[in-house]
Amino acid sequence: MAELAKRLKTNNEGQRGFFKWVERVGNKIPHPFLLFIYLIFILCIATAVLSIFHVSVTDPTNNEQVFVKNLLSAEGIQWILPNVIKNFSTFLPLGYILALVLALGLAEKVGLLETVIRKMSLKVSAKYASYLVVFVAFFSHVSSDAAFVIMPPLGALIFRAVGRNPIAGLLAAIAGVGSGFTANLLIVTTDVLLSGISSEVSTSINSNISVSVVDNWFFMGFSVILLTVIIALVTDKFVEPRLGKYKQEDNVKLEKLTDQQNKALRLTGIVAVIFIAVVALLVVPKGALLRDPETGSVIPSPFMSGIVPIIMFFFFTVALTYGIKVGVIKNQNDIPKLLTDPMKNMAGFIVMIFPLSQFVAFFNWSNTGKFIAISITDLLEKLNMTGAPVFIGLMFLSGLLSMFIASGSAIWSVLAPVFIPMFMMLGYHPAFAQIVFRIADSSVLPVAIVSPFVPLFLGYLQEYKKDAKLGTYYSLILPYPIVIFIAWTLLLVVWYFLGLPIGPGVFPRVH
Repeated sequence: MAELAKRLKTNNEGQRGFFKWVERVGNKIPHPFLLFIYLIFILCIATAVLSIFHVSVTDPTNNEQVFVKNLLSAEGIQWILPNVIKNFSTFLPLGYILALVLALGLAEKVGLLETVIRKMSLKVSAKYASYLVVFVAFFSHVSSDAAFVIMPPLGALIFRAVGRNPIAGLLAAIAGVGSGFTANLLIVTTDVLLSGISSEVSTSINSNISVSVVDNWFFMGFSVILLTVIIALVTDKFVEPRLGKYKQEDNVKLEKLTDQQNKALRLTGIVAVIFIAVVALLVVPKGALLRDPETGSVIPSPFMSGIVPIIMFFFFTVALTYGIKVGVIKNQNDIPKLLTDPMKNMAGFIVMIFPLSQFVAFFNWSNTGKFIAISITDLLEKLNMTGAPVFIGLMFLSGLLSMFIASGSAIWSVLAPVFIPMFMMLGYHPAFAQIVFRIADSSVLPVAIVSPFVPLFLGYLQEYKKDAKLGTYYSLILPYPIVIFIAWTLLLVVWYFLGLPIGPGVFPRVH
């Protein structure tokens, strides 16, 4: 026993040493603003070299030649100069992140978020806080990318309310919304986007085989339960012990709610129910206003494409209700004053997003992402891979490309025409190939280099750990993607060998 204890202690010290090394190396990486400036410079040089030698690849979807466009050519410079401001102002994540922070900031400033968390803390045991945060994070996927903005700070607040380290709550929520992004109990936009691409490829090979939005439902639904437990255990047993006890600088003590706060909370709850009921009336009935005007469906529809502003209006509505009732908002001039501070806190994020938005735009315009993806898939195809190497190849490529291309559907649109035929030739259903992609793509999201949310997560972390740098963030979040990827892959292997359906009437192998 003594020998075993000693060995476990040595392993634990080794793990901590590894993550300390990650932090040290990561903290030597330049500030994200400078990092993307350097990446833009490298990208420009690379496109110039590839363009000079007329290197190209063949797009498997249309058999057209794909050339890398030179960013330093006359055409490139003529495109760059008029589009620098446009690249920044039309960078989609920036708009909805700022809009949601504006609404959430108002809810925080009037005291609504703190009051709700304090009310919850009376009913939630600190022991099970991790499970609550992660499970809610999975449900938040229905709001698509908005979940990345909303859940991490809420996870931190919940942990803080029950007397636990808020950084652990923040990290658990990031893992739930990030590494578990494609695992859902409900059918969401991710299912629609990916299944549409998969179906287009599979029906071109065999018109009798298509992929519907529910073809991954059974597997992904069970994944939510498994990953909730795994993320909670990683948080409780590994991440939080590494962080140690959190010292609250403001020495806030969560007191019982006053009668006024309780009354305001009840009124806010009623207003929230009314708001949700109105939205439901605009979505649920056949022919409702927010359904697709042509097909009558909910996914896709104006409701799903407008989910971010709907969430924003919801938080504005409940925040105004609570703020007026408790007396924080006494007149209309108080509202813009309360909205100012949340925007001040986003200044650093906006600065980091400027070069990131340019890098993404340059990457896309120059065809670099498409060129890299097709080049690697061509290589794998020429290797005539069969069996396990096909799975490994798809997982490797999915994870690698997700580090540099922010859109999962864009990656799948390149990989699907290559890997779905390979899987179908081996007797596998295209929906099974789709699951393999989803596992790898989702697992690495919290550490993706070009993700607009990594600077946001770093900003959230710095609220509780002022000296945190990029390396600090990576060393703290890294255990989640590693464990989730391994556990999720093992689940897929077990699922396959048990012959379980991955969706209604759909099995890994085509029967």
